[in-house]
Amino acid sequence: MSETTSNVEFAHKFSEQSHHPSAAGLRGQWVEIVEAIVLAIVAVTTAWSGYQAARWEALSAKNYAIATRTTVEAQEGATLAGQNHLYDIITFQGWMNAKSVGNEKLAAIYERRFRPEFLVAFTAWQKLNPFNSSSAPPGPTFMAEYADAHGHRAAELSKRANAYFEEGVTAREHADSYVKITVFLATVLLLTALSQRFKSFGPRVAVLGVAFIMLVISAYWIFSFPRA
Repeated sequence: MSETTSNVEFAHKFSEQSHHPSAAGLRGQWVEIVEAIVLAIVAVTTAWSGYQAARWEALSAKNYAIATRTTVEAQEGATLAGQNHLYDIITFQGWMNAKSVGNEKLAAIYERRFRPEFLVAFTAWQKLNPFNSSSAPPGPTFMAEYADAHGHRAAELSKRANAYFEEGVTAREHADSYVKITVFLATVLLLTALSQRFKSFGPRVAVLGVAFIMLVISAYWIFSFPRA
């Protein structure tokens, strides 16, 4: 009779233990829940970080391409401006030579061949009485009125090319920042997987804590970095 009673008590205690897990078992379950949450967040943030890195890389490549094309256009404009400047100097030198020998007919022919933009500066230069005034500039090309549309456009395009290049550099830096986040998240994933290999509660929580801190840092970067 006593043996039967002992078996019943043992079965009752075993049943209570099976329905009421120990504190260590509950802690392990909570750690597993936290690990699952961390893994889920890592999956989402890694996808988002990779997406942003790809977007910024594409934007950087686009800005570099536009900067290159704009630089070529600026160089073409600068070449045309240089050719016009050389033409102006040659025709003006011919005019001066004709004037120096008193050949007004030849000088008039050179004047008709002046470019319209150069003619504006030439007219302003003549009003200064350059042959008798020592304060007059040596030629129309030194006048403030002297301008060339190709030169102005080349200068503007050069500024735009530099701006596009700087934007490309900035976009590349943003892409590198998101790549850094991806590396951090990969480390979080490694530490989370490593924590699951520990049987002891203390080391497991310690490794998971480090992973969680790195995840918080990564999340802060994601929210603070600009988005494409």
